[in-house]
Amino acid sequence: MEIKLDKKFVKLGRSWGVIVPPWIISSLNINPNKDNVVLSVKDDKIIIEKK
Repeated sequence: MEIKLDKKFVKLGRSWGVIVPPWIISSLNINPNKDNVVLSVKDDKIIIEKK
């Protein structure tokens, strides 16, 4: 399955972030209160994986 979603970065304090819609989190079976994710960069892509 491939999902594409255009998002803009938002300023979060001194950092920048992307707001992830709840349906993406639930479709990946991620519990944001318990689960950790791994962020990696490959070529020009940011990859988010459930740990």
